[in-house]
Amino acid sequence: MNHDVTVPGIELFLAGIHTLGGPAPVRRFLPDLIQLIWDRKIDPGKVFDLTRPLDRAPEGCRAMDERRATKVLLTL
Repeated sequence: MNHDVTVPGIELFLAGIHTLGGPAPVRRFLPDLIQLIWDRKIDPGKVFDLTRPLDRAPEGCRAMDERRATKVLLTL
């Protein structure tokens, strides 16, 4: 989903700008990150800008899709 974003390919090419991307290996890092949050070694509030209870996860997904939120923290 591109959310109506366009990238001026020829301008980037002529400026010598390179972009790389790919799927994020979330499952690889998530257990350690959750433990750091649990141990209060990192503050997820610096990343998450919306908090919703787990049973309202679809609402959080919609908020991200509609660009009303960047990251949603689901709580139990």
